[in-house]
Amino acid sequence: LPNGVLTCFRKRLGAQLHLHRIFRVIHHHKRQSLLVQKLPLLNAVIEGLQEVKGKQITIMDLREIPHAVAGWFVIAHGTSRTQVEALAQSVESTTAEKAAEKPWGKQGLRNGEWAVLDYSDIVVHVFHEETRSRYALEELWGDANIETVDEV
Repeated sequence: LPNGVLTCFRKRLGAQLHLHRIFRVIHHHKRQSLLVQKLPLLNAVIEGLQEVKGKQITIMDLREIPHAVAGWFVIAHGTSRTQVEALAQSVESTTAEKAAEKPWGKQGLRNGEWAVLDYSDIVVHVFHEETRSRYALEELWGDANIETVDEV
């Protein structure tokens, strides 16, 4: 993995373990309300990817996986470096506009191979097509519930 991405995951893992301990004590109905709060952000991420014709948009629900670094991964790819950058920028602007959210961290926006936007519980991975097949996050997190979004 690129150094910036590894650093981002290491920082998040420590914070995620702390949050995991906190959320374990929350009752089920409160967890459901947290899910409802995240849906506008998740929808905005998907809308931002669809706006710039992201390919194979995949939502991975990691919430049932112990010590996962996020609640969801949203993965998509572009067919050129320019499209990868445009997809990441579209997600960032759409989430700001529609869900009033800004990423906590972002990596790889200028290299056009793999961009990561970290919204705490939702991490968006935008790959170049070849890079996506090389890293195969869907296989790495194979225990997750995986849903593919229809392309528009």
